[in-house]
Amino acid sequence: MRKLRSFPSQGRNSLLKWYRAKNPFRVIFNFLLIYAARYMPSLSVKRFLYRLTGMKVGKDVAVGLGAVFDIFFPELIEIGDNCIIGYGVTLLAHEFLIDEWRVGEVRIGKNVLIGANSTVLAGVTIGSNSQISACSLVNRDIPPNSFYAGIPARKVRAV
Repeated sequence: MRKLRSFPSQGRNSLLKWYRAKNPFRVIFNFLLIYAARYMPSLSVKRFLYRLTGMKVGKDVAVGLGAVFDIFFPELIEIGDNCIIGYGVTLLAHEFLIDEWRVGEVRIGKNVLIGANSTVLAGVTIGSNSQISACSLVNRDIPPNSFYAGIPARKVRAV
């Protein structure tokens, strides 16, 4: 189950009042760094830019072209050492709904592979040495040493 904190909407829907959830200048700063890193060929520069947003990025992390990280709450994302985040992956630490908005830490263990175009939702933990197939939706915790695939991601086998 995802670990999320909920906050009531302050209007017709929570996204209309996003600026009450996070300082707009911080969101702009995060946006500029994350989108600059998105197409940066240098993996070490990418890691540096992500760390400037408050993300916890381990050693030897490789992030593929076009990956997108949460611009509102990147400080809630933690990626362990020696991970590969594939092409076009999306990692979210928030979700805006009609009646509320939620945030949750995204924790990725060491030696994790997340395949291309996968999405990891807020409040999810992916255990060390796990693999997520391309085009998967991770909407719940993934135990260590396992291989998950699909929408939503389901266990295929142990690694």
